[in-house]
Amino acid sequence: QVQLVESGGGSVQAGGSLRLSCAASGYTYSSYCMGWFRQFPGKEREGVARIDSYGRIYYADSVKGRFTISKDIAKNTLHLQMNSLKPEDTAMYYCAAGIDRTQTCYTSRQNYYWGQGTQVTVSS
Repeated sequence: QVQLVESGGGSVQAGGSLRLSCAASGYTYSSYCMGWFRQFPGKEREGVARIDSYGRIYYADSVKGRFTISKDIAKNTLHLQMNSLKPEDTAMYYCAAGIDRTQTCYTSRQNYYWGQGTQVTVSS
């Protein structure tokens, strides 16, 4: 059974940093896409950063230059280093893992494995 468990969320002041982690258990598809999404209240989940099945990395324009996604294959863990945080980054952050090789983790409107989410709150 696949389980994704996020950690590292919390409350920080603007300009601060957080590092999110997503530990995947029972998931052996290291070549499938993985990504981070976030969700604002009343909004659909939006992509933040992803690694596709070819290892290519993509970022949302709003986080480019501030966030860095990485994957530790040996530990089956996905990370999101978030620097220069802004109040508008406040959201629930979710980790997603692809269920087949054709997925890119670009849109939240596909069937992925999802973590339970971790809250990030940035105060001004």
